[in-house]
Amino acid sequence: MPLNEYITLGRSGLRVSPFCLGGMTFGNDLGWGADVDESNAVLSHYFEAGGNFIDTANSYTRGHSEAIIGDYFAQKRAQRDRVVLATKFFFNLFAGDPNGGGAGRKAIVAQCEESLRRLKTDYIDLYYLHNWDRFTPVDETMRALDDLVTAGKVRYLGFSDAPAWKVAQAQMLAHFRGWAPLIALQVEYSLMERTVEGELVPMADELGLGVLPWSPLKMGALSGRYTRTNGQKMQGYRGTFVGELTERQLDIIDAAEEIANEVSSDVPTVALAWVQRRPGVASTVLGARTVEHLQANLRALDLVLTPDQVRRLDAVSRPALNFPAEFNANLSPNFAHAGTTVNGIRSKLVGNVPKDDSERW
Repeated sequence: MPLNEYITLGRSGLRVSPFCLGGMTFGNDLGWGADVDESNAVLSHYFEAGGNFIDTANSYTRGHSEAIIGDYFAQKRAQRDRVVLATKFFFNLFAGDPNGGGAGRKAIVAQCEESLRRLKTDYIDLYYLHNWDRFTPVDETMRALDDLVTAGKVRYLGFSDAPAWKVAQAQMLAHFRGWAPLIALQVEYSLMERTVEGELVPMADELGLGVLPWSPLKMGALSGRYTRTNGQKMQGYRGTFVGELTERQLDIIDAAEEIANEVSSDVPTVALAWVQRRPGVASTVLGARTVEHLQANLRALDLVLTPDQVRRLDAVSRPALNFPAEFNANLSPNFAHAGTTVNGIRSKLVGNVPKDDSERW
């Protein structure tokens, strides 16, 4: 699967690459990202490989990520319209300003204008709410976003890191009121983080949102650097988020390492190949700090795991899901079509059905 084998994002006509280039590492302002030259080299390599989908946010490296991308396209203006450019709003970049961030109308309009200025463009292809703002009515958020679409400043809308019930509420409001709908949902999703399969991924599938996994390598825990045998621990920024690897996480690494040896590959390639082919996933967000990192990640496009290899990875990484996900998966199917029909003929759609009522309990 090459980068230019484009797929439609959610219930829309927007065509994007199967791997999206994330811009969180653009800018070394926080001491761990890529400098401007390296960021530009990563962008160029991604486009030369056939990619067309860039993701950033107003908060990434305090706005520098957007500025780097904007400066890049200012030099290559003709390329801007060939690219799907996504950014996010929510985080407050202005200390002391209570309306500097969040999802209220005043904040949304201001943040959009600021991103347009940094990106040196007059429109954003995909605009995300970065986090759920529990202090703002979601109808205010959706109406303000619809106005941005109507004004031509934004083309499509998405949510990131919000609970399923809030995303569903926003989508239903948009449909019933004739506003621009959501087409994309960014969530953390990897072999080490699969709880989104309980509510968020099924909801996205039902409501027409393409799922975009972020941190598919779990902040580097699946980079191949950390194994059971070498005892290396995650440090700094990554260690803050992941902490010390658990036995379960080490089991996942062991399984990925075993499969990587079978296919003459490595742990991150296996992990990326697995997540990209999960049900509901549209495009996986890559966080490459160097061209070498990007080249290594792109190898996952050519790796197709066998059904047995997928089964083994599924088994070792199987999450404990919140109620009623497990209940519905294990119990409800046996009752949905298990009774007798009105004409007395028992349904045969579901196996393991009791012969009579005495066996039900």
